[in-house]
Amino acid sequence: MDLIKIGNFIAELRKKQKLTQEQLGEKLGVTNKTVSRWETGV
Repeated sequence: MDLIKIGNFIAELRKKQKLTQEQLGEKLGVTNKTVSRWETGV
């Protein structure tokens, strides 16, 4: 899997759980900016 596919997968799972990037970040101990970077493949 490339970074874009992984990012899309993370975003899809997050949205299915009805979580914001901020909420997911809190659960994982990272910032919402980190989650955003994961989802965009940056």
